[in-house]
Amino acid sequence: MDQPQHIESPCISVCQLDDESGLCQGCWRTRDEIAMWGRATNEQRLEILAKLHDRREQMTGISRRKTRRRDTTG
Repeated sequence: MDQPQHIESPCISVCQLDDESGLCQGCWRTRDEIAMWGRATNEQRLEILAKLHDRREQMTGISRRKTRRRDTTG
């Protein structure tokens, strides 16, 4: 059985909460999301990552770069 993949924290050591939005200016997580990260399941972590990417795009207009990984399915 394969080991579950470890999902790294999105923290970039710019730990400052924006007073207006309540979001970390470095990783775009809420205070609650930051607090729960250590005990979150991989599924919960993936949900948080999806939310923070959406937040960043909404607030800055900067979208995630497309992956450079090759499609190996075909």
